[in-house]
Amino acid sequence: MSAAGLLAGARARGWTIGVAESLTGGLVTATLVSVPGASRVVRGGVVAYATDLKAALLGVDEDLLAERGAVDEAVAAQMAAGVRTATGADVGLATTGVAGPDPQDGQAPGVVFVAVSTPTTTEVHRLELEGDRSQVIAGAARGVLELAEALVSASSGEKSDTPPVRLPEVTDK
Repeated sequence: MSAAGLLAGARARGWTIGVAESLTGGLVTATLVSVPGASRVVRGGVVAYATDLKAALLGVDEDLLAERGAVDEAVAAQMAAGVRTATGADVGLATTGVAGPDPQDGQAPGVVFVAVSTPTTTEVHRLELEGDRSQVIAGAARGVLELAEALVSASSGEKSDTPPVRLPEVTDK
């Protein structure tokens, strides 16, 4: 996973990035903006931790949230599309899931959906992550950045030789 590679790929296409985060609480955006030159590509991020904010800020369908809950493939896809609109970005990244320790919306801890919406495609991946809360959060951030880099690189036809930016260690104290 390379935040720098994602940013380079987006910049090569002339694309900007917006991020919608739930369980990652800003980690994805922080990882992106830690790369020098990120301001040329990153438009902003929305941390919609509460379910009602996913509808109010990102345009996620309220009926979908009521029926399936926030931890859902379609919710992740709508978050990614919604953050594109909210930030005026070309590419939207989204994370939603259960960091634990308790289940949520009928999903076990470690179940995460990451989504990326570009001008040409939207893709959602379900991740089943193991570990404590901080490990699930870090894994979710890594997962969405990997998906985004793959989709943006595939769209641009370019591969980055920029060294990866490592996610910071997150520990519960």
